[in-house]
Amino acid sequence: MQIDLKGRTALVTGSTQGIGAAIAAGLARAGARVGVNGRSPERVEQSVAELAREVPGAEWVPVAADVTTQEGADRVAETLPDVDILVNNLGVFGAADPLEISDDEWRRYFEVNVLSAVRLTRMFLPGMTGRGWGRVQYIASDSAIVTPAEMIHYGMSKTALLAVSRGFAKQAAGTGVTVNSVIAGPTHTGGVEDFVYELVDRDLPWDEAQRAFMRKYRPQSLIQRLIEPEEIAHMVVYLSSDQASATTGGALRVDGGYVDAILP
Repeated sequence: MQIDLKGRTALVTGSTQGIGAAIAAGLARAGARVGVNGRSPERVEQSVAELAREVPGAEWVPVAADVTTQEGADRVAETLPDVDILVNNLGVFGAADPLEISDDEWRRYFEVNVLSAVRLTRMFLPGMTGRGWGRVQYIASDSAIVTPAEMIHYGMSKTALLAVSRGFAKQAAGTGVTVNSVIAGPTHTGGVEDFVYELVDRDLPWDEAQRAFMRKYRPQSLIQRLIEPEEIAHMVVYLSSDQASATTGGALRVDGGYVDAILP
């Protein structure tokens, strides 16, 4: 399948590392002009330099802004007034005793993981529908469906994204704009290797260590290994393409079979 995104402008929030950086690279390889977003100008510039080495010849737009605020969202719009592909990837996560999570922490998870995505969708969707083409995506999680007891606030925010995605898909009905969620499973991102080696034999090679970890601590996974960020990016790139023009209002899983259900 040849995916061609030349002439399209993409924005990937929280794209200076991990899944976001992999998505930015994947979109750029397909020919898109890509906005790389993070809060720190220095970190964004560093990430752009790393991505430029990874995907030579691509067009990058540094977008240093805190998109969890209206001021930050306005700065994004000043830098990239017309976005064809919006990937709401930014998110925070962490474990906590459910009975000890404060009201402020509940609000923070909602504002960062959900409201920031709603705000940007509200900002860019009218332009997409006016042009008759656009792609909006939300990076959700298996926790949206299989909510961990120690991460209820995180799971809540990711479940909310599924509703947000479906609702905005209805808003965009018949316009040529598609809106979808991508449900990511346990992923190999920064810090995960240290976490894995805290639980399994440190003398094991990485491939064996992660498989041992998955068998014991994530036995629901059918691939029995962590997902690489690039594998999630592949789904995002496809959903950003013309080939995915009939896929909208969906919650598509890249979870390695982690969620024990046929449908989300």
